Amino acid sequence: MMKFGHKRSVVRYDKRVKEIDPDEIFIDSENLPNFDTYQFEGRLEKSISRRSLFILAGIFFLIIFVFVCRIWNLQIQQGAAFFSKSESNRLRNSLVFAKRGIIYDRTGTELAWNVENPTDNAFGLRKYIPLDGFAHLLGYLKYPSKDKYGFYFSEVFDGKAGVEKTYNNILSGENGKQIVEVDAMGKVQSENVIHDPKDGEDLTLSIDAAVQNKMYEGIKDLALRVGFTGGAGVIMDVTNGQILAMTSYPEYSSQVLTDGQDTELINKYFNDKNTPALNRIINGLYTPGSTVKPYMAFAALNEKVIDPSTNIYSSGSISLPNPYDAAHPSIFKDWKAQGYVDMKKALAVSSDVYFYEVGGGFENQKGLGIVNIDKYMKMFGFGQALTSPFFAGSNGSIPTPAWKAANFNGEDWRVGDTYHTSIGQYGFQVSPIQLVRAVSSLANGGKLVGPKILLNRTDEVTDPTVDLNLNQDYLKIIRDGMHDGVIKDYGVSHGLNSLDYSVAAKTGTAELGVYKQFVNSWVTGFFPYENPKYAFVLIMEKGPVTNTTGALSVMRQVLDYMAANKPEYLK
Repeated sequence: MMKFGHKRSVVRYDKRVKEIDPDEIFIDSENLPNFDTYQFEGRLEKSISRRSLFILAGIFFLIIFVFVCRIWNLQIQQGAAFFSKSESNRLRNSLVFAKRGIIYDRTGTELAWNVENPTDNAFGLRKYIPLDGFAHLLGYLKYPSKDKYGFYFSEVFDGKAGVEKTYNNILSGENGKQIVEVDAMGKVQSENVIHDPKDGEDLTLSIDAAVQNKMYEGIKDLALRVGFTGGAGVIMDVTNGQILAMTSYPEYSSQVLTDGQDTELINKYFNDKNTPALNRIINGLYTPGSTVKPYMAFAALNEKVIDPSTNIYSSGSISLPNPYDAAHPSIFKDWKAQGYVDMKKALAVSSDVYFYEVGGGFENQKGLGIVNIDKYMKMFGFGQALTSPFFAGSNGSIPTPAWKAANFNGEDWRVGDTYHTSIGQYGFQVSPIQLVRAVSSLANGGKLVGPKILLNRTDEVTDPTVDLNLNQDYLKIIRDGMHDGVIKDYGVSHGLNSLDYSVAAKTGTAELGVYKQFVNSWVTGFFPYENPKYAFVLIMEKGPVTNTTGALSVMRQVLDYMAANKPEYLK
């Protein structure tokens, strides 16, 4: 029991209870220093309220409820779907790439084949014949591509040019599929092919690789020695259109573009001013020059413009009165004073004056006129592109009054324009593949054959062979004139004369540039002369006018090589 007095408090103790004065309990904390507040000294403790406990319990049960709902959703509501997905993750699908077909030449030489990929076993790598002259024929590929996660977003070989592009579906085949079972660690447990791949078909081309390489090397060598910017050559079977050789200089490397690693060289290919990416046989367009004269000759005979034995005198030029200035007539020069020439000799010596007159007329000599010239040139396949997938290319052009008006601000057509067109100048543009078809029609009796690149396949899509129904007597006169050009000393194609083979040919020199400082050099023809089997066209592109060595010299090298190594083609 406690008592309070004025003097002091007296605390009496019971034997069992100790009494404590209030001032000993309610000590002012500010009067007691050294409380450790971080240990809660000097504070009064208060018990947790019942409200707080209810709130905490509610949050706890809410969390449990959410988890239970989620588990129910995953295990019961979507359990079957996730089970299926789990099984799919354990069983992975992967591609089994088909082997790409091999490309051969007619002799069985491999031109394009496959080797094992040392870094990726999924598909083989493409390899190409390590000889020059085949890039535009074969083309190149783009391989199947993966994304950053290792999945193929492109599952096929994509042919980008040449045979690889045109016949991509045949060469590619059909990819297969396999299932790979893996454990939780991604380790392969088993593999099972569920769809076998179907390998691509092999293709045999009609070309002879050795002849084609020889032609390319000759073109390249002359271009580098003399200064031609490019060149191209083609040899075609006149009976069925099969291509024995076709090459274009300069070219890219099929291997470099397919591998895709040397970006510096690849960029150089597509930025080179000499256009190595251009397939000059199909898409190159050139002024044909005198190579059109045999077709002009046939047109003149067929239209009864001139008799084949009629002579025309070439003094080296003809002149027409100038209606605007009588003192300065328009002069049209021959490349040489030829004297009197009939049709055969005009072809053999390539007389410009003769074809000026039969084309545009002069004095008493009637001319074909530009309408007939246009008609016959189109009949022989000029001015229109081929339609077959492999050979489809540029149209070319035949100068006409409509063409001139469209290209020269409505200018009128003049007889001088007809003269120039008659000798393959002015706006005349042809491709080598067009020209080799035309030459073939002279050799085979008048059939314009569609070129082919595959050997002994009936499913190749080609341009149809067209029978032009040409007068055979007229064709013989033209063939004889082309043959005289080779065997006669005065012939412009005499450089092809040989005891080892018999050839008929027609050369052409087309002047280029404002000052005519460049030329295209052509040679066209067929062999053997007595029983024509193959036609050929070879062009050397944009060389110096002062040069005296041209396409004929390259073709001589090719024919000599064939005589020594491939005589079966010359018989």
